[in-house]
Amino acid sequence: MAFSVVMPALEMAQETGKLLAWRKLEGDRVTKGEPLLEIETDKAVVEIEAPADGILAGIKAAAGADIPVGQTIAWIVAPGEAAPGEVESTPPAARAASHAKPDSPHAPRSAIGSAPSPAARISPKARRLAKELGVDLSTVSGSGPGGEILASDVQPAASAPATPKEKSGSLDVPGSLGRIMAERMTQSWTTVPHFFVTREIDATSVNEYRERIVAEIEHSHQVRITHTDLFVALTARVLLKHPRLNASWSVEGIRLHDYVNMGIAIAVEDGVVAAVIRNAHGASLAEVSIQHRDVAKRARAGKLRPVDIIDATFTITNLGMYQVDQFSAIITPPQAAILAVGSIADRVVAVNGQPAVRSMMTLTISCDHRVVDGAGAALFLTDLAEALQEPGKMMRK
Repeated sequence: MAFSVVMPALEMAQETGKLLAWRKLEGDRVTKGEPLLEIETDKAVVEIEAPADGILAGIKAAAGADIPVGQTIAWIVAPGEAAPGEVESTPPAARAASHAKPDSPHAPRSAIGSAPSPAARISPKARRLAKELGVDLSTVSGSGPGGEILASDVQPAASAPATPKEKSGSLDVPGSLGRIMAERMTQSWTTVPHFFVTREIDATSVNEYRERIVAEIEHSHQVRITHTDLFVALTARVLLKHPRLNASWSVEGIRLHDYVNMGIAIAVEDGVVAAVIRNAHGASLAEVSIQHRDVAKRARAGKLRPVDIIDATFTITNLGMYQVDQFSAIITPPQAAILAVGSIADRVVAVNGQPAVRSMMTLTISCDHRVVDGAGAALFLTDLAEALQEPGKMMRK
């Protein structure tokens, strides 16, 4: 039985997806659940897994193509089985490369192993070594079976003298992820009626609570609790009392959620992605931290899965580690709000009418005025401030 490989829909209102690379070649054996291809959405580069065991056949889309959601782009068939309805299913470029003989003077360059095609195989060791040495794999010739790039091919490329680049009056432009993010944020800023509410909060209790539990959780779960983990867990619990902040907007109306899938903004090489901590409202601190660590690792490696980036109901973005005191964030539609977290720093404030040094931080919530009003946002920040004053009490709930 043949299984179709389709361009998936990973987010609301997605119409197309960009195929970045095939991880397997036409005729390769694949195993259900192993990485099959990489696609790009407006949030991240995502690995798509094989839906079944079998042979990859009938590839109908090449790397770089924008493909409508739901369109079949390949098949996984049983050995000896033909792809349904396909006589010549391989793209023309792939057919030319596979049919050209190495000794033919007209053979494409990729067919004689001088440079990898977009679908060229790269060994995990070679990919890791190239990243460490800063080698562009598109310039490396593969000496392995079928032109596969091996680690032994990467080292000489790192040692070769760099080719001088021609001077140009043009400017460098962001990579595709950065471009798509810019388009997404521009759309949000110009179509969503934003407003902002800011509050300064005493973070002394949060610091003390973290210091008290960090060693215990690190010993029991081998994970180190961060301030962001604490903010995620506490904010998720407070959001259950404020459904208008944990909501989605659409032309059909407002959808309130009785669960919190918390988006966390993570800086990657080409921009920022929002990975999701699922059911954060009921997760323990250790569970939040483990999920956070895992998705952050995949995001920075460019290995996010579809489940890692969809269905967020609220987002937190924390720039405190960059010593940013305060900032405002742009909402990620269809979410109704996003919380911007500034750095924790000692400041002189009035405590019971007397000057005292306290650990203070600033929170700014950006809201969609179609979903929530200023009073609702202010009440949310008040409840969140109370939760941060007694984090242990809130985490026991």
